[in-house]
Amino acid sequence: MEGSKLYVGNLSYSVNNEQLKELFAVHGEVKEVNVIDGKGFGFVEMESQADAEKAKNALNGTDFKGRTIKIDIARPPKPRSNKNFSKRY
Repeated sequence: MEGSKLYVGNLSYSVNNEQLKELFAVHGEVKEVNVIDGKGFGFVEMESQADAEKAKNALNGTDFKGRTIKIDIARPPKPRSNKNFSKRY
């Protein structure tokens, strides 16, 4: 497993950063949490790769606030392309 940043999907829309941090803190040191408002997912960065792996193994597929959460390694964002916005004269 590479990296210490995790994608957390299928979150209840009512979940906030603090609640997600509390859930993951049981499994290691949490560096940063970012719940994407109104999207049902977020990201949790753990202090180490070992902590991230431990949290993923313990929490993936478990119930949190009435939803079965999905946890995976966060992938870097895809570069955005401006091809569709080229001007024609």
